Amino acid sequence: MLALPLKVAANSRCSSAMFTICLLGMRRDYFMHWTLVELTSVCYECNWEALFDYIAAELAKFVAQEGMDFQLTPGRQRELGFTFSFPVMQTSIASGTLLRWTKGFSIDDTVGQDVVAELTKAMERQGLDMRVSALVNDTVGTLAGGRYTNNDVVAAVILGTGSNAAYVERAHAIPKWHGLLPKSGEMVINMEWGNFRSSHLPLTEYDHALDAESLNPGEQIYEKVISGMYLGEIVRRVLCRMAEEAAFFGDTVPPKLKVPFVLRTPVMSAMHQDTSPDLKVVANKLKDILEISNTSMKMRKVIFEICNIVATRGARLSAAGILGILKKMGRDTIKEGEKQRTVIAMDGGLYEHYMEYRKCLENSLNELLGEEVSETIVVEHSNDGSGIGAALLAASHSQYLETDES
Repeated sequence: MLALPLKVAANSRCSSAMFTICLLGMRRDYFMHWTLVELTSVCYECNWEALFDYIAAELAKFVAQEGMDFQLTPGRQRELGFTFSFPVMQTSIASGTLLRWTKGFSIDDTVGQDVVAELTKAMERQGLDMRVSALVNDTVGTLAGGRYTNNDVVAAVILGTGSNAAYVERAHAIPKWHGLLPKSGEMVINMEWGNFRSSHLPLTEYDHALDAESLNPGEQIYEKVISGMYLGEIVRRVLCRMAEEAAFFGDTVPPKLKVPFVLRTPVMSAMHQDTSPDLKVVANKLKDILEISNTSMKMRKVIFEICNIVATRGARLSAAGILGILKKMGRDTIKEGEKQRTVIAMDGGLYEHYMEYRKCLENSLNELLGEEVSETIVVEHSNDGSGIGAALLAASHSQYLETDES
């Protein structure tokens, strides 16, 4: 069986969005080759048709280059697992309407549209004979990919440009579910936790200002304090206030410092992880990104500490979210006589590349759980688990499944 996962998401390592196209062959194990395609900045605010035409065109280029191992037998249709990393009201395994854009996208004519139907039209315009057999949220895909190889995986968390989580729940514990219970007795819950908000979240004036000036004010509040799109911007806002009110950089405010999102989280990460004695990386980033030269060691230490504070808050809040999942599942305690092992599959550029953030998250989770319970909890990086999961789900809902099994 062959399946093709297509993942559309933003990437916290880049200044623009990316999507991944991957061909994955299902034999006794899986093998794959993939490509990463950059969406132009125009696609952030283009119309719906232009966005999906661009994706379909790149998909056509990719399929045209496939090797002999991935050739289909005559008469068979290519099947697609579509990972769409934005909130969707899923109406079936292969259909769902977009609820809202996140991560800086703003394409007004798309909200309420069926994303699978629109991608299908775009593929038809490109002459592609393909069928979407599974629409998958990236967090659910990561959970599916992890569970395929390890039955102890019970939850998945994405920490990248945005953030989300999913976990395995007992079906009878889901108040919204009114249909027949699944044979397994379990269902996957896509939490969309980025949209969590509470008076208990430790929001500052910088957070409130960032939210008010964002493309989606009042939404994705939790995401705006923990994820890769926003951490660097919070640091910039703090530095800008210090420059305006305390002349931190001298008599004038550096013009670049006034530009929203000019200081991206990868830059913040590099400064925070600067281990040189004179904080040379901090000095170079300030010069290259913000055009601020001749900084003193004292100034660099302050900036380093601001990065540390913002990252620590985000990491500890992320750990608190994971603890909430474990509590809901009853995995935050050890039951007498039971051998318990719980694996959380993690993916996303922020978790993968910002090592100080990652270490703080894991240490905070261990602190919250206590030594005994933390020994039963494993946080495991699942590199592009969502792409693998999408392919697995597409294969499991293939129109050729009975034919292949016979």
